[in-house]
Amino acid sequence: MSQSKTSDIKPYWQNYIDGQWVDGGAGRLTVDNPATGEALAEQAMADRADVDRAVQAAKACHLSRELSDLRPVERGRMVQKMGHYLLEHQDEIANLLCLEAGKPLWEAHIEVAGAARYFEYYGNQAETVEGRSIPLGGRYLDFTVHEPYGVSGQIIPWNYPLEMTARSLSAGLATGNACVVKTPELDPLTNYYMAKAAEFAGMPQGAVNILCGYGHEAGDALTIHNDVNQVVFTGSVATGMAIAGNAAKHVVPCVLELGGKSAAIVYPDADLDNLEQSIRWGIYFNAGQVCSALSRLIVHESIRDEVVERAAAVAARLDVGPGMERDAFGDNMGAMVSAKQRDRAEAMCRQAEAEGARLATGGHALNRPGYFLQPTVFDGVTPDMTIAQDEVFGPVLSVLSFKDEAEAIAIANGTEYGLVGGVFTSDVERAMEAAQRLRAGQIFVNEWFAGGVETPFGGYGKSGYGREKGREALWNYVQTKNIAIARIAGTHPGRA
Repeated sequence: MSQSKTSDIKPYWQNYIDGQWVDGGAGRLTVDNPATGEALAEQAMADRADVDRAVQAAKACHLSRELSDLRPVERGRMVQKMGHYLLEHQDEIANLLCLEAGKPLWEAHIEVAGAARYFEYYGNQAETVEGRSIPLGGRYLDFTVHEPYGVSGQIIPWNYPLEMTARSLSAGLATGNACVVKTPELDPLTNYYMAKAAEFAGMPQGAVNILCGYGHEAGDALTIHNDVNQVVFTGSVATGMAIAGNAAKHVVPCVLELGGKSAAIVYPDADLDNLEQSIRWGIYFNAGQVCSALSRLIVHESIRDEVVERAAAVAARLDVGPGMERDAFGDNMGAMVSAKQRDRAEAMCRQAEAEGARLATGGHALNRPGYFLQPTVFDGVTPDMTIAQDEVFGPVLSVLSFKDEAEAIAIANGTEYGLVGGVFTSDVERAMEAAQRLRAGQIFVNEWFAGGVETPFGGYGKSGYGREKGREALWNYVQTKNIAIARIAGTHPGRA
């Protein structure tokens, strides 16, 4: 893996609208390096007029049918080619992502590869979106077709700025939509490469538009625009509710992937060595800034002390520091994305202690430049505590205990969220029973983050609606049209 210095990064990054690199009407934003707290580069910021130009470019592309009229296999190959571009430029993209998002360099490489995988998968799926014939007797030929909505407005979160763009952009393009992507303000720079990938793949002008802007201005303008036909958002519950309200004014469908307070139930017969691996990846990957993070362990009381000891050991052995200095896969962790996010997580740790939780390890910011928080484990957490109910979005694990299965399920389902859940046990029947009773969109058994691009992902409750990933995601980007043809030769009522 190559190394990069901040001085290697170009000082100013533009938006991409209608095939052109352009400045923003809202001026410029300074993007920080989370590992140092210092300025990294400036990004053009879009205003409402910029958003309108991007939407109009996407609409013109859609109306031209230049993308949607392609044979699906041809469109799919273009989508796949975008992924090839990302892989060909993986080193430089990962370097930039590490610097702007604070991730260890090896984690940044994983994100670039993950982004490319979405383009590979949905490129392959493009020619599988098929309608069906419906038998209505001899007088009729009836069938369905799936058509793109038109303009897909996509608002991207900062925790995986490249991969989450790929997740929605690949599915949108594969189904023939033209897309307007609003990147996150905290780490927008790597999405420059999405526009370059679209150019490399030969995407029609206006099919891909990439712009950065504030949520209250550019994001709001995108979700209330009359010519946006579908909205995709990943982020907080509060923002998701506001976006859904905006879209509802124009009866525009949304895909909302919102927050989570995901829990794993650990039974006495669980393999605890295996559990340690899921703790490491489930809550400390990307410094815990993951919607589906393993933020709660609900452990049988007979093994709680051992699990807490093991979890604390996992946290304590993580080497925390600048991502560019951590280029090797292993037990290390980078910075949180901003001082605001780090300080919020640290404040929640202090509140947890005040409410009676016991700090097993961590809980404090590192005394060094940058936005670092110690990997943290809390014991003695009860379901009524704030730390058990609210999403921290940081490297903070809460351990709760249970006496019987009914109590475990009640605790796991006892939040307003329902994104993912987990079960750790050697008893298959027990695992299946728990999986059926857990109120969440995805259940992991004996491995947190099992699954992949092929498996549908989305929430129950305030974790949102609609599904990303898997074939299920494709149906968010198309609408079904029914065509009924009557055989008129001497059989239509009123005809001779």
